[in-house]
Amino acid sequence: MKINVIGGGLAGSEAALQIARQGIDVFLYEMRPQRLTEAHKTSLFAELVCSNSLGSLDMKDARGLLKEEAKNLGSLILQVAFKYSLPGGKALVVDREKFSKEITKLIEDNPRIKVKRGEVTNFPVDEINVITTGPLTSSDLLYDMKEKLGMTSLYFFDAISPIVTKESLDLSKMFYGARYTETNDYLNSPMTEEEYKTFYNALINAEKHTPHDFDKVFFEACLPVEEIAKRGFDSMRFGPLTPVGFNKKYHAIVQLRRENIEDTLYELVGFQTSLTYAEQKKVFRLIPGLENADFERFGSIHKNSYVKSNEILLSTLQTKKFKNIFIAGQLCGVEGYTESTVTGLIAGVNAARLLKDKELVSVPQDTMLGSLIKFITQNQLQNPQPMRANFGLIPQEYFSINKIKRKEVFIEKSKAEIEKLKEIINE
Repeated sequence: MKINVIGGGLAGSEAALQIARQGIDVFLYEMRPQRLTEAHKTSLFAELVCSNSLGSLDMKDARGLLKEEAKNLGSLILQVAFKYSLPGGKALVVDREKFSKEITKLIEDNPRIKVKRGEVTNFPVDEINVITTGPLTSSDLLYDMKEKLGMTSLYFFDAISPIVTKESLDLSKMFYGARYTETNDYLNSPMTEEEYKTFYNALINAEKHTPHDFDKVFFEACLPVEEIAKRGFDSMRFGPLTPVGFNKKYHAIVQLRRENIEDTLYELVGFQTSLTYAEQKKVFRLIPGLENADFERFGSIHKNSYVKSNEILLSTLQTKKFKNIFIAGQLCGVEGYTESTVTGLIAGVNAARLLKDKELVSVPQDTMLGSLIKFITQNQLQNPQPMRANFGLIPQEYFSINKIKRKEVFIEKSKAEIEKLKEIINE
């Protein structure tokens, strides 16, 4: 007996490794490199398409707590992320190439996992399937899912930030540092008021690449920088270019985050963009220190799809119509690398338990993961947006507690509940 995992991103890689860990054979399907998406560049498993940051490590931040839960549940993806982490302040930042290569090796070297390259356009309803094809799921597979599961799919437009080479930067106009900490984890490019004005005007007037079905459906957390700029002259100064958190006053600050262990590449933080490549060169070279920047990767825009999970999914991440079909990752309506990874973990664990005829697990709501899954599967919204981990999702009874104390109480409860869940999973 075997389980099919369709899609080799973060969720699919985690699911496959968790299933194999249970001594079950896995067929892991991935259409790359035969068919690349609009955003992927390699055939590697768990390729990080957007940022190389997995978000906060602070447990008083919801995404930091989610990482702690995932780590304690035995996430293999997070183990690799910590192994290839880079300086990133309070965030878990990784060398994206080494990270994905290590996960690919873990999968290809695992005797329980058989990799099958090629596009899947339909899935067998009489086998156990974990569908983790992500936001760039092919149109043919989405159609097959709609036909078989009777589901609604939603979408939004997402954008990627550019990456530049360090050797092409004028470091005399920049400084190392991080907001609110004494670390030197970011390269910072300060702007005067006049430089900011020149940059702003160039940005809002730059030519954009817009997909043929573009209708300004953006996910708020991944807005292109030019869309932020259009909201007002100072809007970027309260967003990605905020100048606060340093011991000196600046009008605006552009931050660049290290991309690799060799310290040769840097990503412009918060600079997701739909500008044409030519305009990116022209406009972003107005940033002090980037006048002669060489672009290793240009920013781009792509369409992200996800399913309306409150219509079709149970808290076990099974579909209501076919209990042997699981959906996880960004396709199920979560947003973020860690969120995708840990839903893949739960789907993989439950798929294995189904095959072994064991009772499936639902993650307790007194955890960040459980609260997140409850929201995506039980919300009453007609058009839900992708959801990240946040403390607004936790059970209502916690809101009667003082805000500062509330997090402490919830974190302690989460630790206890995750330990219980871990025992069940590992039994």
